[in-house]
Amino acid sequence: MSTGRPSRPRSPSGSPQVRAELDELLSRVAAGDPDAFARLYDAVSRPVAGLVTSVVRDAAQSEEVVQEVLVEVWRTAGRFRPDRGSAMSWVLTVAHRRAVDRVRSVRAQGERERRNAVREWLRPFDEVAEEVEQHLEHEQVWRCLGALSRAQRESVVLAYYGGLTYREVAAALEEPVGTVKARLRQGLRLLGECLENTG
Repeated sequence: MSTGRPSRPRSPSGSPQVRAELDELLSRVAAGDPDAFARLYDAVSRPVAGLVTSVVRDAAQSEEVVQEVLVEVWRTAGRFRPDRGSAMSWVLTVAHRRAVDRVRSVRAQGERERRNAVREWLRPFDEVAEEVEQHLEHEQVWRCLGALSRAQRESVVLAYYGGLTYREVAAALEEPVGTVKARLRQGLRLLGECLENTG
């Protein structure tokens, strides 16, 4: 029994009839027709969700992005040009762009939080090292660390006490990986010499 709504296309291309129906619906959405939007929503929401989920790979985030995409479709439907492609292709292009933007945003936020955490951890290093020198049995290690340059000390502490990889240390200090490796080699050599002399 027909519901009066267009069937969901099996692919972005779909049949010519489905393409024509979706093109017309999107044009009506551009004119502010809420009924057309409801029908378009039913037709494109599943393909949009599939595409977004494949890019974002997080259920909660994907659901948010799908809603953002459909709101954007409602708001910007007037930008659709049938002579440049199908309505489904246009909608999926919007979806892909939104999904990629979300992934980049989440990654950037995670990177900022990680760098801030590292900076917060490094900031009190001098005070912590002082206290360690007075109270812990490994005070000579910390004393020798204090003799290194700040750049060498930060690299050594992050790599061997923070457990970060070369690349993670480089990202935290915003330095090239090669520079970090060189500092670590030099810092460890100086640290070893210091420990031999104080041991």
